[in-house]
Amino acid sequence: MTEAPEPTNFDLPPGYEHLYSGKVRDLYSTPSGDLLFVASDRISAYDWVLPTLIPDKGRILTMLSSWWFEQLSDIAPNHVVSYDVPDSVAGRAMVCERLDMVPVECVARGYLTGSGLTDYRHTGGVCGVPLPEGLTDGSRLPEPIFTPATKAEFGEHDENVDFAHVANAVGDSTANELRTLTLAVYARAEQVARERGLILADTKFEFGWGMPDSAFEGRLVLADEVLTPDSSRYWPADVWEPGGAQASFDKQYVRDWLTSPESGWDRHGTVAPPALPDEVVARTRAKYVEAYQRITGRVFE
Repeated sequence: MTEAPEPTNFDLPPGYEHLYSGKVRDLYSTPSGDLLFVASDRISAYDWVLPTLIPDKGRILTMLSSWWFEQLSDIAPNHVVSYDVPDSVAGRAMVCERLDMVPVECVARGYLTGSGLTDYRHTGGVCGVPLPEGLTDGSRLPEPIFTPATKAEFGEHDENVDFAHVANAVGDSTANELRTLTLAVYARAEQVARERGLILADTKFEFGWGMPDSAFEGRLVLADEVLTPDSSRYWPADVWEPGGAQASFDKQYVRDWLTSPESGWDRHGTVAPPALPDEVVARTRAKYVEAYQRITGRVFE
């Protein structure tokens, strides 16, 4: 298991206290008692945080999440309070409400791939949801499905679970609401992506309960990042063809290089991955920029 990374030194003003660092984000308490989510330029693969940064990645993730939060505000409230942040993290950070987080990764799948494909090959379904025979890598599902996962400790894999597991963890009512919200958000996002020539194959969301005396007290609130290339699989629709791996807008260049003979790295070993070559860094950054521009219709500067 990899260790949690040290937070990036963003030279924040006094009053900001570091709380936690994930694979990409650093979390701080603010002087007002809210949370500051800062997206670094770190990148992870195969549960390792790599030693090489991808320039502008944190800004792209934050700007894309911000755009999506706006598109989805009529379906689910979100945790963003403000984008008025210290200058040292401008463009890559957001001030957010504290929430009582739900201990479930809420995954929606419209296509079969990744861990869903592995599950299907062993059980004929995904997370207890039965599926037709004859599906293959990249197949479109008859309808989108809710395929939750447990939240793993840092460096461990999330574990796919069935709906009954979620209901047992959070109660029937909350489990049903999570499923309904997850599929509603996915349906909106899938439509928006399709209008832009992209397939949203799958994505994961995190929700939390609004705290007492907050504007969203007692409501489920969309949190963390949303519909970025780090949390979602986007495929170009014009070259989609079931039966194998699809072209994608994410860190596939990184994964491909790490598993190539050129890297000399054993992904099943205990040695940390090597630094990425400049070409892989540049091509990966370009994919993130392209995803942002195609989805939002805006130019990344």
